[in-house]
Amino acid sequence: MNLTGAIVLFVTIWFMVFFIVLPIRFQSQDEAGEVVPGTPRSAPAEANVGKKAKITSAIAVVLWGLAVWVIMSGMVTMADLDWFNRMGR
Repeated sequence: MNLTGAIVLFVTIWFMVFFIVLPIRFQSQDEAGEVVPGTPRSAPAEANVGKKAKITSAIAVVLWGLAVWVIMSGMVTMADLDWFNRMGR
């Protein structure tokens, strides 16, 4: 795995985890009982995006490390993923 591949893998994992973490402990303005005029009732009362980004980063580093370890160790190779015999083996 080269540097570019590692960076792309990390960014992909980070965004996947971020979209999973975003709705956790979500509270809408309607549920909080305080709707700001001009916003929909389903808008978040508090976003806490910074905190969620830090949590995402911690989880993503662990998952990325596991993925890099599996790839670099040779446990899974391209030949293992060649289900339709396109590599000629």
